[in-house]
Amino acid sequence: MNERPPSKNIDFASFNRRRFLLGTAATGAALFGNAAAISRAAAEGKYAGQTLNFMIIQPHVVTGRKLAEDFEKLTGAKVNVTPVPYDQIQTKATLDVQSGTNEFDVIDYWYTTLSALVEDGIVTDVTDWIERDKAELQPDDVLASFYDTYTLRDGKRWGFPYDGDSHLLFYNKEILDRNGLKAPTTWEEYLEVTKAVTAAESKNGIYGAAVLGGKAPIIIGSTFANRLAGYGGTFLKEDGTSALDSEAALAAAQSLKDIIPHAMPTPLETRFEEGLPAFLGGKVALIEFWSDLGVYAQDPKGSKIVDKWGVVRNPTGGKNTKNIAAFNAGFGFAITSGSKNKELAWEFVKFGTGPKVQKELVLLTGSGIDPSRKSQLYGPEYRAFAPKLQEALAGQLESGLPWPTNVQSPKLQQILADGLAEILAGQKEPTDAIAGIHAAWNQALSS
Repeated sequence: MNERPPSKNIDFASFNRRRFLLGTAATGAALFGNAAAISRAAAEGKYAGQTLNFMIIQPHVVTGRKLAEDFEKLTGAKVNVTPVPYDQIQTKATLDVQSGTNEFDVIDYWYTTLSALVEDGIVTDVTDWIERDKAELQPDDVLASFYDTYTLRDGKRWGFPYDGDSHLLFYNKEILDRNGLKAPTTWEEYLEVTKAVTAAESKNGIYGAAVLGGKAPIIIGSTFANRLAGYGGTFLKEDGTSALDSEAALAAAQSLKDIIPHAMPTPLETRFEEGLPAFLGGKVALIEFWSDLGVYAQDPKGSKIVDKWGVVRNPTGGKNTKNIAAFNAGFGFAITSGSKNKELAWEFVKFGTGPKVQKELVLLTGSGIDPSRKSQLYGPEYRAFAPKLQEALAGQLESGLPWPTNVQSPKLQQILADGLAEILAGQKEPTDAIAGIHAAWNQALSS
């Protein structure tokens, strides 16, 4: 059932966000133990022989299958895992419920789509269940910035966090050292470091940075969000209208344009599939990525830069001097409104998102799961397992820049991605592109 681990000769043509990182994640891993957050009745076999259907994003498929296998061993209930691309979860879940098919019981949702799922009646209110089972779930252990952002809509909770996501800036120490450079702390320094490395080493196929500019919102949007946060900007104003008419938004867009000539060719075509193997293969000095990259960068099964990399918080820019994490991606588990077995579905949600299993997942090399709980982030186990990551993340995740979480969020993301792509393609100047995005956002928000 588990995917075959990658060999040292990785087929990067079939590479994606976490499928690569997950290659060795679940194979051979120990059973998640009986201390997991399931009820006594579930552990005693109340649900033996029953079946759940679980829709999960493709990048989480290996850990999803691991959860399914172990849940069946602990409870006797079978979980069928259906992986789909991350950007199709909302559409497929909505169609499943609204068509009356009601095939799926639990979904792995991106937090930015939750309001739309709630608005369309696709997910189940679990507020009372969380309160009833708080001794097992320990919601106070979840980082408050993630807990509300991922689950709270209209004063109710509609899911529970599974994967806490933000970006860090990873760097290749060897490349920087031989060019007499240090890891950048500002976006202005980032540009200069990238320029210097590319000028000195591009003839050897080595570049200053891999800039993820592929047109999918989660890719190009994350790259922009890092800069927006770095310059102290926000996506929305307090009144809910677009904040992309700010100096910070324009500076973030200009930063993207400025890096294009010096980044690994070609940013608009650089996705996970191109950026990650370049960094892990020692071909670029800098890359912004999710924190789990640091775990895999230290694994000789897939990395040529073991002990040759470092990590810092994303840079600041302009007048802003505070490192602010952009909450790029981030996922939770929710129960569909059409589930025919919500009781069992809730047991599975508790199992996968509870403190014990979550701690084991974040300590599993290549799991693709980033800390969303205080006990994960600040526990001695994670500090020993990933000391560089823990140091960079500590104190960084209590607050940050979330993406819009309103009903219009999926539409806003696509507008943003389209506009940013025009900058990377050289079709528009940052001033014109940002003005167009800002106007389109306000139109979408008012409709």
